[in-house]
Amino acid sequence: MAKVIRVNMTDRTVTVEPVPEQYAALGGRALTSRVVYDEVPANCHPLGPFNKIVIAPGVLAGTTAPSSGRISVGGKSPLTGGIKESNAGTPVAQKLGRLQVKMIVVEGQAEDGAYLLKLDKDGAALLPADDLKGKLTREINKDLFAKYGKKAGIMTIGVAGDFKMSNGGICFNDTEGRASRYAGRGGLGAVLGSKGLKAMVVDDEGSPGVEIKDKELFKQGQKKIVDAIRSHPVTKPDGALNTYGTAVLVNILNEAGGYPTRNFSTGQFEGAAQTGGEAILEAVKERHGGMTGHGCHPGCIIRCSNVYPNPDGSEFTSCIEYESTWALGANCGIANLDIIAKLVDQCNEIGLDTIEAGVTIGVAMDAGVIPFSDGEGAIRLMEEIRQGTPLGRILGNGAWFTGKAYGLTRIPVVKRQGMPAYEPRAVKGIGVTYITSPMGADHTAGYTIAPEILAVGGKADPLSPEGKVELSRAFQAATAFIDTTGYCLFTAFPVLDIPSGMEGMVETVNSVLGTTWTTNDVGALGLETLKLEWRFNKNAGFSKEDDRPPEYMRYEKLPPHNQVFDISDEELDKIWAAFEA
Repeated sequence: MAKVIRVNMTDRTVTVEPVPEQYAALGGRALTSRVVYDEVPANCHPLGPFNKIVIAPGVLAGTTAPSSGRISVGGKSPLTGGIKESNAGTPVAQKLGRLQVKMIVVEGQAEDGAYLLKLDKDGAALLPADDLKGKLTREINKDLFAKYGKKAGIMTIGVAGDFKMSNGGICFNDTEGRASRYAGRGGLGAVLGSKGLKAMVVDDEGSPGVEIKDKELFKQGQKKIVDAIRSHPVTKPDGALNTYGTAVLVNILNEAGGYPTRNFSTGQFEGAAQTGGEAILEAVKERHGGMTGHGCHPGCIIRCSNVYPNPDGSEFTSCIEYESTWALGANCGIANLDIIAKLVDQCNEIGLDTIEAGVTIGVAMDAGVIPFSDGEGAIRLMEEIRQGTPLGRILGNGAWFTGKAYGLTRIPVVKRQGMPAYEPRAVKGIGVTYITSPMGADHTAGYTIAPEILAVGGKADPLSPEGKVELSRAFQAATAFIDTTGYCLFTAFPVLDIPSGMEGMVETVNSVLGTTWTTNDVGALGLETLKLEWRFNKNAGFSKEDDRPPEYMRYEKLPPHNQVFDISDEELDKIWAAFEA
């Protein structure tokens, strides 16, 4: 039977509770956002005792549905001051699903010390973990796997979380146990650090497994979505993502003039060819080490991750994603994959979101702390963060904090969260998503890149402002639903183009929950989650004025198209107008 694990860090008690009826048909993001809305005071301090962390596997995590091992983490963000859901692909999601853990709620605050939450088929326990505090994530994983066995699932925070930095992420292990899969955005690792929860170990041996209410419907839906994934050019075996990983987008966005470079000062990078997916694949081949086509969790059939090798073929780091090679590469003017790999590895070990880290370093470079293209200098800045020096504390709190400290006007953030790897002035639908998402600047909140750049799910002119508010709203609603299911967001590529794929997604969800939703319900279900998130932010003091682009993007023309962001405030305000009723 599904259960809720409630962890009170104040009195260090763990209770197992039945799932409340109102949460029975929820999972992933819909569940984390609902519980945060219901239980967290919107005006509380994100690092105080009244904030909570909610950890929820997607509805299908732990089943054999393809590419469905996503886990959501929710809370009030110390970076944005609003609601946050951040998710990751990891075996931990599947293990929690098989243990029938609907969610884990971490509340209160330990007076001192560090603790570890241990979960298995017999229940849950909170254990002392002072020996883990101050350690890098790779070392923590090594210690915990040695103690609890290689089959365990591990969640941890790095020193960024220990320091309660606003860019502190939450790290999960990948298929081989690497500390490399991150719920990185929004600083939720700092919230765990403030509560004293350093790590979680999940042992699913002897677990009951996910209860599927309609096995025939599950098989029917599973086949539909598998067939869709395996036939779509973006997601099929030996397709774009499987061959080159997410970094296949580097040259595509660069050619489109929408690849933010040197702190969003231009839309093209002269070093794109040396830092994209093709270059990563070439390094794997030439160095006879590493791999592409790597899955972040068992059962993924898209397999878009990679392991990047050292020059001698030994393993360097995993994984150089599109967002990471951009943030720590083009955005900083760095065209050396080995330097980028080192910076990614530092983020993994320290416990940082690579997007926020790269945007922060780009801002610091623009401020003159180090020059653009100074890879060794960027490595030194990351070391400042690891050590928690005064400069490191500034950088560890993100791009907005750093930009304010140095008096910059070019700070590419929305709701104080750094923008990802798509320039809003050149790809205007994704700009609307950045600006209006309750999460702050977040490409995954409504990935209009699909029609604007890739011609998936239709085609839209990226430079035109026309219809982009409606486009973003539709994508944000569909995404909120997908984030609930446990399916990887990349399943959206095939389901946008292949109607039977969307049918399969909904059928597999219905088979587990016992619901009778249709594909026509997806948008409305997603909007329900978005409305709760919007309401939380409103209660936290957010207004329409927070749904605005950085001012400089209104007047600084972006080469090569010489565009500004020209969707009016009045048009932006229409996106959630229905929520105000």
